[in-house]
Amino acid sequence: MRFHTRKWVKPEDLNPNHSLFGGRLLQWIDEEAALYAIIQLENTHVVTKFISEINFIASPKQGDIIEIGIVATKFGTTSLTLRCEVRNKMTHQQILTIDRLVFVNLDKDGNPRPHGKTAITFVADRLLK
Repeated sequence: MRFHTRKWVKPEDLNPNHSLFGGRLLQWIDEEAALYAIIQLENTHVVTKFISEINFIASPKQGDIIEIGIVATKFGTTSLTLRCEVRNKMTHQQILTIDRLVFVNLDKDGNPRPHGKTAITFVADRLLK
């Protein structure tokens, strides 16, 4: 799993317990996962369809630097399934896991559209073609 996105937990991200608000973390994850899906499917018309059980393992505190890791686990006809892990950048302590985030590839009218992808690709490799 590659960890690309890093976030610094700031005062505005905290809940009343002085730890990272879970909703903020889920917002960051959904955005990062959507960007990952858009890049993999080479289409900006992608939507979140499903997020499986969310396992909060630890609570980041103000000043912590966290990183979000995403990996593709399944390519459907119109969908892409991802797995996510969030960890503390400095200690590598696991913070959260999500086994399945499903994104659907859409056409310009908002209907599911086959994407034709079967494996993870990297932008650098696409540029060589």
